[in-house]
Amino acid sequence: MLNWISQVVALTGFNLRTIPQRMGSAFASMVGIAGVVAVFVAVLSIGHGISRTMRQTGSADVALVLRAGADSEMTSILVRDDVKLIGEAPGVARADGVALVSPELFVVINLPKRSTGTDANVPFRGVEKPVLGVRSNVKIVDGRMFEWGKNEVIVGRGALIEFTGLERGKTIKIGQNEWTIAGVFESNGGLEESEIWTDAAVLQPAYHRGSSYQAALVRLASAGSYDEFKDALTTDPRLNVKVQRMTEYYAEQSRTLHLLITVLGTLVAGLMGLGALFGALNTMYTAVAGRAREIATLKALGFRSSPVVISIITESLLLATIGGTVGALLAWAAFDGYRAATLNWQSFSQVTFAFDVNTRLLVEGIVCSLLIGVIGGLFPAIRAARLPVSVALREG
Repeated sequence: MLNWISQVVALTGFNLRTIPQRMGSAFASMVGIAGVVAVFVAVLSIGHGISRTMRQTGSADVALVLRAGADSEMTSILVRDDVKLIGEAPGVARADGVALVSPELFVVINLPKRSTGTDANVPFRGVEKPVLGVRSNVKIVDGRMFEWGKNEVIVGRGALIEFTGLERGKTIKIGQNEWTIAGVFESNGGLEESEIWTDAAVLQPAYHRGSSYQAALVRLASAGSYDEFKDALTTDPRLNVKVQRMTEYYAEQSRTLHLLITVLGTLVAGLMGLGALFGALNTMYTAVAGRAREIATLKALGFRSSPVVISIITESLLLATIGGTVGALLAWAAFDGYRAATLNWQSFSQVTFAFDVNTRLLVEGIVCSLLIGVIGGLFPAIRAARLPVSVALREG
């Protein structure tokens, strides 16, 4: 056993010391693997960023009420009497005797993107006074809250970055009306940062919505009050609604988009990975062919085949690890926190988000490179181990 280990160590050290002699092919292999990992991590960080944005929207003690059968705000409608009954339900939190219920109106407007200048759908949300008590993660970071009853708006940080003309103090024309931008808000990276907000009482007549809303957000007395609140609403014959935790609703919204991005990203990285794999195979076959005489001599001196295999695979893994690590770090440096926008298929509007290159993705990227390294080194290693000594001496 000790003899076998010493053979593995000796051969591995010999292989690694000869890498500088093959630096051209080794470097090409590392660059190919680094490119695969960088693309893999960058693309999948989009899905992780969107999921993080959705997770940071709302909390377990906030419930969302929609019309029964609706799968999003776009297909829901509530009237003022519905909102009143929701506010009277058990389990609703109150502040100064006022139920923390935020009836909201959701419309989609077109604004030009900074990056392309083309128009894209932007969520325009009408809210009522309890909104900041319900959406407690929302904070004004520049300017002030809009004045109730006036054509004023506040803009999410993500929308400000992604779309033109949304700076504080500017006026934007939406429909037939002009709206003054009173302030900018943040929500700890939540979905709200993709939106523009105004007074629902002003937005309703502007879009001929009467006294209707599309959803109601409710701050519960505690997360444990959810079942009591839900049962009270769904069993009330005067209402025809469905109730979800806000966190569950946005998790469902992100699931389809995350799956789509993950599948596409894996396919792209897989195709690039094939190219990197062939590069690794070429590198290791070249290494084996260049050292055929040395390998044959070592085998003639009594070295076993298995240490030869292990030494070649170890070299391939080393090159793959270096390439994978470099690619992962490049993706992290270039994309982590990078802000972008994509289409939310549930609301057909843009959702702004930040790429999330997290530790899990970095590890997955390096593991991907190691798989390429193992496969890239395995077949050349088997060839070297099986090559007859007489043939190897002639090839050398």
